Amino acid sequence: MRFSDITVPAPTAESLRADIGGAAAAIRAAETPAAALAAFDEWERRRRQVESHSALVNLAFTRDVRDPASKSAREAWDALEPTFKEYETEAKRAMLESPHRAALQAELGDTAFELWECSVTTFDPVIADDVVRESNLISERMELEARAELKFAGETVNLSGIMKHFEAPDRGHRHAAQREYWGWFSKNGETCDRIYGDLVALRTGMAKKLGFASFTELGYRRMSRLDYGQRDVEAFRAEVRERIVPLATELRARQARDLGVEKLMYWDEKVVGPEGNPSPGGDEAWMTARAREMFAELHPELASFFGQMADGGFLDLTAREGKAGGGYCTSFPSFGHPYIFANFNGTKGDVEVFTHEAGHAFQCWKSRDKRISEYLWPTMESCEIHSMSLEFLTAPQMHRFFGDDAARFERTHLMESLLFLPYGCAVDDFQHRVYAEPDATPARRREMWLEVEAAYLPHRDYGDLAHPASGGFWHRQGHIFFAPFYYIDYALAQTCALQFWVQSRADFGDAMRRYVELCGRGGEAPFGALARGAGLRSPFEAGCLADVVEQAAAFLGV
Repeated sequence: MRFSDITVPAPTAESLRADIGGAAAAIRAAETPAAALAAFDEWERRRRQVESHSALVNLAFTRDVRDPASKSAREAWDALEPTFKEYETEAKRAMLESPHRAALQAELGDTAFELWECSVTTFDPVIADDVVRESNLISERMELEARAELKFAGETVNLSGIMKHFEAPDRGHRHAAQREYWGWFSKNGETCDRIYGDLVALRTGMAKKLGFASFTELGYRRMSRLDYGQRDVEAFRAEVRERIVPLATELRARQARDLGVEKLMYWDEKVVGPEGNPSPGGDEAWMTARAREMFAELHPELASFFGQMADGGFLDLTAREGKAGGGYCTSFPSFGHPYIFANFNGTKGDVEVFTHEAGHAFQCWKSRDKRISEYLWPTMESCEIHSMSLEFLTAPQMHRFFGDDAARFERTHLMESLLFLPYGCAVDDFQHRVYAEPDATPARRREMWLEVEAAYLPHRDYGDLAHPASGGFWHRQGHIFFAPFYYIDYALAQTCALQFWVQSRADFGDAMRRYVELCGRGGEAPFGALARGAGLRSPFEAGCLADVVEQAAAFLGV
């Protein structure tokens, strides 16, 4: 299969009514379990076509936000999506209320019905216009960032492109790069505040219309969190503050000594030694060739999967003008194929982002034959186990990208993975505060960010970088705008991935076997059950980080 061969007819309000709405009616009219299952299968086929179209138009827009045709297609889908959600919700209700539910549930599994019970509470036609407005605001924020042009070191780059300078060995150079980067956010800070303020107000209003006390409860349901809640997350954040924040402070102090600086400043954080960071030895084509070798060595299924990705044109990896920032994996469920989007800029982050997104893509590929859309992907925190764990499980192959610097890369990656945990919790804590106080002013939201930084990142010093020093750092974190409450997922999954790292050092073959099996389960169970099934401790268990901290500290010598 080639990406260029993937085409899906654009849905219309009439086709959605006939296809998705008609399937819902057929499920309700079914007189036997067999007839209900046949109607379900038809709904499944139709909605995969719609979801494939959605993925295509969103991908096209992020590949070049300046393209009028892509933007128009994205806006057309944004306007139509609430209609799709309405009929989708009706089909889910039909499944839940079917007189044949027991037989359907026995055939399809409990998790799908639990997910549908959660999902139907998150949409009603009364918020249809709000959903369109939310999509438009998200697009505005994405386009604002993608259109950024920064002039630095004799070239014009976007926000992703300048990041390679954050890792320069010369301290003055990386300080100047950070000043240029944050200068852009300072100029656009009021716009970011306005967009986010509108999003918070809009989401709070949607929650009220749906009968929730605040958006927090709705946000958790939109994330399909079946087996844990806000108190569990609070307990996990407390565990991170207790066990990881002190270790992070030690790691930052040692980093300052390694760099030979009296005080570690924010612009030093991306560099682990005076010689700079390890970097891969080639461009996208070279990296793709090395990845083929790596996956062939790791597992035959990974080799087959990546060969199809590379040969079929399902990779867009290098940063360029007009391309949206960041990296992600999407998929086209009608065709059973994932797609990886990234922004390579010549740093070690290229390898990290690539192995991360390849983990998502491999899981999607392994799960492509699942009967139910909800099982093609698990919920988000489970998805991130696949991505973050592959970052660690590829460690024995890093010589292919970094040569003699592979060991240094492994140490750096482990250190940064530990350092991420407090930051991931800070982002989550911040969002809980925001939606608990939705009428807060932009100034108050910046105070909130400074409060969480003091709790989770006490070592951080921005110096003369005025925008982040005044509480504006969160402006750069797209998830806060695009996917509320989707960030603690990374910290929860990192806790699981670090366990895979520990286990792989004891028995690599067994760890890889359990990883591949986990990917094959897709979303057939909630987060906790998937983790336990892979031999991992839940992040919500008291002391879940104790063994990881002990072994990581020993490995890093702190």
